[in-house]
Amino acid sequence: MPTTPAKPATTTAATTAPQLPAHPVLAGQKALVTGANSGIGRAVAIALGAAGADVAVNYVVGDAEAQEVVGEIRAKGVRAIALKADVSDEAAVEAMYAQMLREFGTIDVLVANAGLQRDSAFHQMTVAQWNTVLNVNLTGQFLCARAAVREFLRRGIVPSVSCSAGKIICMSSVHQTIPWAGHANYATSKGGVKLLMESLAQEVAPQRIRVNGIAPGAIRTPINTSAWDTKEAYDRLMTLVPYGRIGEPEDIARAAVWLASDHSDYVVGTTLYVDGGMTLYPGFATGG
Repeated sequence: MPTTPAKPATTTAATTAPQLPAHPVLAGQKALVTGANSGIGRAVAIALGAAGADVAVNYVVGDAEAQEVVGEIRAKGVRAIALKADVSDEAAVEAMYAQMLREFGTIDVLVANAGLQRDSAFHQMTVAQWNTVLNVNLTGQFLCARAAVREFLRRGIVPSVSCSAGKIICMSSVHQTIPWAGHANYATSKGGVKLLMESLAQEVAPQRIRVNGIAPGAIRTPINTSAWDTKEAYDRLMTLVPYGRIGEPEDIARAAVWLASDHSDYVVGTTLYVDGGMTLYPGFATGG
C-alpha cells in the first residue's frame, strides 16, 4: 500500500545521529535498480532485497534474466517486479516510475546503475558511439534521478521507514578519475556522473535527500570477460590492482546496501571507490 504522505523535509529535521533499526536495514523501503538483470545491477538488486527492501528490477533487454532476478528477490520474502525501460528515453523513464509507484506506492532508494560501452579509437569513433554511451550512462542517470527526487520531495521523510527523505546511488567507475585511451566516450560519461552526483547532492541535501556514488574498479562481469577469462589476461589485470584479486559484483552490492541504509546517514556527496586500490596508480609503487 502507498506510504502515508508526509510534508517535504526541511532543514528543521532531526539534527542528531539516527537510532539505527534492529530489523533488516532496508525493511519497508522501496528500491529501483536500473540495469539490474545482470552483472553489478543484478547483485545490487538481490542484496537490497536481502536487506529487506522491495525491489523494482529495471532492464532493457533480457526478459528471462530479469524474471530470474525477480524470483531470487521474492525468495527472500519481499516484493519484486521487473520494469522494462530504456533509461535514456524520457517518456520510458516516466512510464517506469508511474508503474513503480502504482505497484509500490513510492520510492526510497534509486541505484542508477545502467551503463554500457561502445569502445573505439578516438579518430574512428562515430557520433552514434559517442551519443549512445553519453545518453545511457549520463542522461539516463539524470532522468532517473530527477524522477526520484520529485517523489522524495512530494513525500518527505517517513521516520518509521528512514531518517532521510530518499537515497540515490550513482554507479560510476574508477574512470571518472583515471583516463582511459580508446574509451573516451565511456570515461567522459563517468566524469559527468561524478559532477552530476556532487552537484545534485549539494542541491538536495537540505531536503534530507542523500546522493552518493560508487566507483567500481575491475569487477568480474560479462561486460569485461576478456579482461579476466584467461590466466594471461587475469595476470595482466592484476598489475593494475594492488589488492591482488578481481572484484566480484557482491563487493559492489554490499557497498550499495550500506549507502542506501541509515548506517551511512552522514555520508553525502561522496564517491566510494571499490577498486582493490586501482586508483592508487600501482605503476608508481616502485618509483614510476
